[in-house]
Amino acid sequence: MSDEVKDAGLVAMISSILGGNKRADSVAPPPPAEVPPIVPADAVGPTSSSDPAAAKAENAPDAVPAATKPVEPPVQIATTRDGKRLLPAEAIADLVLGELRKLEDFPSSGVSVTVYGYRNWNAMLTFAPFSTSFQNATRFRQAIPDLVFKLRRFVELEI
Repeated sequence: MSDEVKDAGLVAMISSILGGNKRADSVAPPPPAEVPPIVPADAVGPTSSSDPAAAKAENAPDAVPAATKPVEPPVQIATTRDGKRLLPAEAIADLVLGELRKLEDFPSSGVSVTVYGYRNWNAMLTFAPFSTSFQNATRFRQAIPDLVFKLRRFVELEI
């Protein structure tokens, strides 16, 4: 989808939210690009050759397939001198959210975890309207300090 189409849709959404009667200029999406059909490597037609040596040469294990991709080395997890894992804020937020999902009545959607700080990083929990009750939100927010304290022993915020 082109940026022009996205911008027109965004303008229309904002206009409808703000109650404006103006509509965004309709932008026709670009015609789909003509792509030649791709034949998978496994869909090779039957060979008319009755020579068994030629068939064996095609299926030889030494033959390199055309679509081989290089093997990536495993990802190294960075650690500090004291053995803590260095993780970005998004990964720590996912850890916190994963632990909170284990709590009873935790909403499946409408929850956002923000990790901030540096040495003594912290987490903030926000809820979308109507995602949970006030009492449950208070209970989940009260669980955050203990959870953050436990995670700080194993995880350090990567800058």
